[in-house]
Amino acid sequence: MGFTFSKKIAIDLGTANSLVYVVGQGIVLEEPTVVAVSLDDGKVLAVGKEAQSMLGRTPGNIKASKPMRDGVIADYAVTEAMLKYFLRRVGGFGMFKPEVMICVPAGVTQVERRAVLGATMAAGARNAYLIEEPLAAAIGAGVPIAEPSGNMILDMGGGASEAAVISLGGVVTFKSVRVAGNKLDEAIARFVRRKHNLVIGETTAEGVKVKIGTAMPSSKEEKMEVTGRDSITGLPRQVEISSYEVFESLREPLGKIIGMIKTVMEEVPPELSSDIIDKGIVMSGGTAQLRGFDRLITQETGVPAFVAEDPQRCVIKGIGIAIENLDIYSRSLKK
Repeated sequence: MGFTFSKKIAIDLGTANSLVYVVGQGIVLEEPTVVAVSLDDGKVLAVGKEAQSMLGRTPGNIKASKPMRDGVIADYAVTEAMLKYFLRRVGGFGMFKPEVMICVPAGVTQVERRAVLGATMAAGARNAYLIEEPLAAAIGAGVPIAEPSGNMILDMGGGASEAAVISLGGVVTFKSVRVAGNKLDEAIARFVRRKHNLVIGETTAEGVKVKIGTAMPSSKEEKMEVTGRDSITGLPRQVEISSYEVFESLREPLGKIIGMIKTVMEEVPPELSSDIIDKGIVMSGGTAQLRGFDRLITQETGVPAFVAEDPQRCVIKGIGIAIENLDIYSRSLKK
């Protein structure tokens, strides 16, 4: 029984961050999904944190890129190199090639699905399995997906937000919008530029979102100093930004996510609708941590929404549980 020695590895290849889970060890790697490539010979120079520190700061012959866009592969060769790096880092190449499971958004096309499987096999997997992201998030959040009752999960990462209704181990209906963490950061940066004539980078905008970002106006206004480049003089300048301004800037992108949730609710069979009203909407992914977002969803849809425990790791935990129990979850997997 030689094959029992091969490792089982779960990978959450996110637009912003990638996480790797090894069965028996737990989460062993959490890195930004960024790869630095040499333009001269196409060699991968750095992956993850090291490559992220090069974003926007590279000389002409090095390109730091994000191989995933909106939750799908944007650059095949770079994604493959990144997967190879992950498998090497976690010791996936012993005498036995590892079994690898990766999640994909619920709405991916057959072509995109083949691209992920192909990149995983090319990176050195013995077998590759795909699981839909909302299913993985639901498993990781402890939702009993196999039961014949409706569960609604809202998974919001860096590149895309997906709302799905799950019953009997499968996705009954889903919608996704390419609005998530990255678009919220962009909305903040745009607002600051428009209102204060100040150009700020992605990282600064994300810092503002994390520190004083809110989906609902709060009674206690918070303020934060932000440094950027004056769009008129071109010189560095500091301005103070309030939590109310951030709330204003996030209104439109959050509205798109709410719109998507409502569309999914309209398509759900009536039997499952009553289940969802009883159980509420489970929120997962990094964007679920935005303050007041659960309250905003409840206010807009009339359905209770709550953030799963450790929302950023729901997907990776779910993929880990699924690959560990392949026999139980094989029906839910995508071929």
